[in-house]
Amino acid sequence: MLLSKYFLPTLKDNPLDAKIISHQLMIRAGMIRQTASGIYSWLPLGLKVLRKVENVIRQEMDNSGALEILMPTIQPAELWQESGRYNAYGKEMLRIKDRHDRDLLYGPTHEEVVTDLFRKNISSYKDLPKNLYQIHWKFRDEIRPRFGLMRGREFLMKDSYSFDVNEEEAKKTYYLIYETYFKIFRKLGLSAIALKADTGAIGGDLSHEFHILADTGESAIYYDKKLDEILAKKDISLDDTKDIYAMADDLHDPKNCPINQENLAVKRGIEVGHIFNFGDKYSKSMKASLLGKDGKEFYPNMGSYGIGVSRVVAAAIEANHDENGIIWPQEIAPFDVIIINIAPKNQDCVDICQKIYQKLTDQGKEVLIDDSNQTLGQKFANADLIGVPKQIIVGPKLLVDSKYEVKYRASGKKEILELSSLFC
Repeated sequence: MLLSKYFLPTLKDNPLDAKIISHQLMIRAGMIRQTASGIYSWLPLGLKVLRKVENVIRQEMDNSGALEILMPTIQPAELWQESGRYNAYGKEMLRIKDRHDRDLLYGPTHEEVVTDLFRKNISSYKDLPKNLYQIHWKFRDEIRPRFGLMRGREFLMKDSYSFDVNEEEAKKTYYLIYETYFKIFRKLGLSAIALKADTGAIGGDLSHEFHILADTGESAIYYDKKLDEILAKKDISLDDTKDIYAMADDLHDPKNCPINQENLAVKRGIEVGHIFNFGDKYSKSMKASLLGKDGKEFYPNMGSYGIGVSRVVAAAIEANHDENGIIWPQEIAPFDVIIINIAPKNQDCVDICQKIYQKLTDQGKEVLIDDSNQTLGQKFANADLIGVPKQIIVGPKLLVDSKYEVKYRASGKKEILELSSLFC
């Protein structure tokens, strides 16, 4: 892909209305543009990252045995009236009417729709367990949208919903997804931590929030330092993590904390996921009953499991940046390599850049060639800003000696290498 043919409207300065790093850098790097308050258009660079995050999540959810579906964004109000949430949800729900004056809403979540889908199509315990998921857009009418994608009104979310025959089986599903989430965030190149979360009026102890550790995180996190050692392991097991003390500031009680002060780590995190078991709250209220093995009617035990896909993109930037721009983890970088042609009018440079591009793309790499007529300083600044992990610099002086320069975005390390090493 040639930069001259790409749509990448980068900015030198931070927008005045962008207050946090991820919002500033996503706009400056030409990833997003605001369409309305809390609502954004995704431009090519941003969409590439979003799709990579989405694909990792999809792969691991499929590996867990979950089945992908796609539910409508517009939902009938009567489903929410059945569950008792229509009036209780509040003004964050966008309520609308169709031309026949029927009450509809733009889905902020999909418990009611998936329960309705389940009750109309599954009638026996033999069909359980089931875990259905989607990756879809949602809308919540925040009173004060701010911080870019961190607190927007429209957002992309992975939400899944499980149905099990009883509480014991529901716990197995719950902890399967718990482990799956660690796999997802690790595969995304992000350091995640699971915190016990409040279950509210429903009760029980099956609720966890997943936070990405970042110095600029919105929440303070308190946890046993043993967790750092566990997270550093190649593989993380359920037994290693589920009983480790880890709490966000709203639930951490310094007076009753079971961890000694010297063994207590305090960091900051950004919530990107939440898993929750709510028993028969929806299956019972919406009469989604099944016939059990004993021939008696029962209500399936349900759980929900969410990841803010678009929020993960912003959180990744909060956790991976410097004063020059974004430093993408390799797994979700929009391109693997950017080739910077410092003399785009020099035919030898153009030919070598094209030859390198072809070689790397044949190897399965995603490559961007900066063939623009910008100054050398602007080219380097833009490459750092958009955060591509590897920069290959080609110029006439280096070509005289059949060499090229490589810069690694994360470390800043530079090397002068033989061109022949690329083509051997």
